[in-house]
Amino acid sequence: MAADGGTKAVVAALLANSGIAVTKFAAFFLTGISSMLAEAIHSVADAGNQGLLLLGGKRAKRSASEEHPFGYGRERYVYAFIVAIVLFSVGGLFALYEAWHKYHEIAEGHSELGSGWKQWVPLVVLAIAIVLESFSFRTAIQETDKVKGNASYAEFVRRAKKPELPVILLEDLAALLGLVFAFVAVSLMLITGNQYFDVAGTALIGVLLVVVAVVLAIETKSLLLGEAASPQAQRAIVAALSEAPGIDRLIHMKTLHLGPEELLVGAKVAVPEASTATQVAEAIDAAEAAIRAAEPTATVIYLEPDILRVAEAPAEPLAP
Repeated sequence: MAADGGTKAVVAALLANSGIAVTKFAAFFLTGISSMLAEAIHSVADAGNQGLLLLGGKRAKRSASEEHPFGYGRERYVYAFIVAIVLFSVGGLFALYEAWHKYHEIAEGHSELGSGWKQWVPLVVLAIAIVLESFSFRTAIQETDKVKGNASYAEFVRRAKKPELPVILLEDLAALLGLVFAFVAVSLMLITGNQYFDVAGTALIGVLLVVVAVVLAIETKSLLLGEAASPQAQRAIVAALSEAPGIDRLIHMKTLHLGPEELLVGAKVAVPEASTATQVAEAIDAAEAAIRAAEPTATVIYLEPDILRVAEAPAEPLAP
């Protein structure tokens, strides 16, 4: 992942969130505004999540072992799923709890709005955080634009096999929206003196993080269960087989991602009935080479030769 665009986006987000978290905590300790605490915890959760993504990428590079003969590529999906859990619990649920706690403090008369210059500190901190988060979000968008092709951002998040960029895109989007919610809530609170605006802002941040966490969990769960190759990759493989010498037809094929850049291909192919064992072996070798040339992520290929029997349902001819 060292030269991967996803890593660049993760590192940019990690640096931004680490610095933002420190300033948000400072603002909270000076003012006691709950929106600032919710945003500070949000930034800590995001920074921890980015550390998890980097760790997952490093551990996924381990070589295959006897116990894990297909390698550790899917470990990146495991860490991405943990990110969703952290965002849901540490970020979303904590913000909702803080909103509930602040509401009762105000209702019982135990919370007072500060005065003087300190009460304006959160707005300055939030404005700086919005600028820094915007740079991080821009990096994520730039790296995504390099790989998403003609797909929309929503389609990219749903179909991407590499978890890092979708996670960072959603996290940065949630962070920016959360900062805007906090800025508006704190501004209204300071203008009107009504602390319930702070409660509303904190609750909105919590709901936002829970929604993003659920979306991430759903998409990552699909990757963990095992997704097939993209339609484009499948078409490339079928086209390669159609041009392979000694292969008549593709009877059926299944694909499975062992990791973002590792694809397992299993297929049954029809060979001429009069072929010798040597000819069949040569045809299979040529077909495997053609598949790897057409789709470099096809690292594990199993081709089973067979004879297409007339009594069987006719197989579909190979077509790009």
